[in-house]
This record gives sequence, C-alpha cells and structure tokens, in this order.
Amino acid sequence: MSIGKPCKLALADGLVFSGLAFGAEGTTTGEVVFNTGLTGYQEALTDPSYAGQILTMTYPLIGNYGVNTEDIEAYDRKVQVRAFVIKELSPCVSNFRADISLDEYLRAAGVMGIAGVDTRALTRHLRTYGSQNGVMSTETLDDVALVRAAAALPSMAGQDLVPLVTPKASYDWPDGYSSKFAQGHRDHGDRVFNVVAVDCGAKLNILRNLVECGCKVRVVPASATAEEILSYKP
Repeated sequence: MSIGKPCKLALADGLVFSGLAFGAEGTTTGEVVFNTGLTGYQEALTDPSYAGQILTMTYPLIGNYGVNTEDIEAYDRKVQVRAFVIKELSPCVSNFRADISLDEYLRAAGVMGIAGVDTRALTRHLRTYGSQNGVMSTETLDDVALVRAAAALPSMAGQDLVPLVTPKASYDWPDGYSSKFAQGHRDHGDRVFNVVAVDCGAKLNILRNLVECGCKVRVVPASATAEEILSYKP
C-alpha cells in the first residue's frame, strides 16, 4: 500500500478537505457525489452511472477485501469515476477472491484517491447543499486556488455523458453468473425471451440477471435506431 502524499479536495462552495493520497497522483475534477453502501466499492468504482464524478464512500473503512477480476460493472472493464474519497484505507487485504489491493487497482487505472477525509461530514454537506463540482490535487495545495478552480468548472447539468459509456457497436451478451455463490439467482426454466438492451451506461449485473432469467440478450449502443432494435425481434 502506497499512501502518504498530502492531497486536498475542494468544493465549489468553498469547503476544503485535507487528506493523504493513494492510487494515482496529480489533479482531477468532477462532480462530487456520495454512496452510502457498506460494501460494493469495486462495483461502484466501475459503475458507468458514476462517469465524470468524484465518488465519496460514506462508510469509514474501505479496501479491506481488495479488488477481484469478476465483480466489474462496466463493459469496458475500466474504472468509471474521476476520483475516490474515503475515510480510511485498510492497511491489509483479506479475502480469498482478491487479486489486487484497492491502492494498486486505482494506481494502475490512473485514478486518484484521497484517504483521511471525514466522509460522513462531506456526505451531510452534499445532502444539504447538493452535489457540486470539486477539484482534487496533490500538485496544488492552496485552498483559495483550488476553490476558484472548482467554482469555474462547468455544471454537470445538461452534459451528455452517454457517449462516454455506451458501446461503439452492438454485441450479444451470453454470460450469466459464473460464480458458484450466485446459484440462488438462477432460473433454470425453459423460457427463452429475446431482449434488446439499449446501453446508456448499463451495469453488467443487469445483463447477467437477464440471462439468468432465460433471456437471449442483444446489447445495442444508445445511438441505435428503432429499425435496428426491432430487427432483433425483441
């Protein structure tokens, strides 16, 4: 685990948090949002609905079960968030499914993380005043400069992020749950449904669930026409 370089997160309304960097270093920007799940940080990091955002985990201890190659939500298998904000990064990884630590995973993806932030206070602030733009940096630690940079960012409202997360071409999705721990989700009936999924940032677990329910799944990009969708006879 590599952690220790000073890092700051500044919000557009003037609130600044100090912490220690992990993952990648540098400067990044995005809309600061939160997730209150106790687990599932890997799924959240790869969730296309968080594209372009700086994600805060409210639960205080993150990283204790590492990252594996199976629980990925994005079709391109990439980390979707701009940066990751946590209270405490677990100093050890203890899970039989783990392939890599969270710190190593974010560093390899070029995504910044900051630990040591009071994420519950940040969550309460965002809940009260709304999600807003922020800047995270290990390069510039001047509060005034960071707040000004955050305030100057364009609003996320009205931005079209779908082209960043939709596939470039149509494809068939044949996979259900490969894990032996997912047996309870399976439907072994003989029903077969033809389903066309228009991917505007779909999670892979949605596609896996459809397959487990007896569906033959064809995924199309957000730009697909009605004629193309209907040609698959859903």
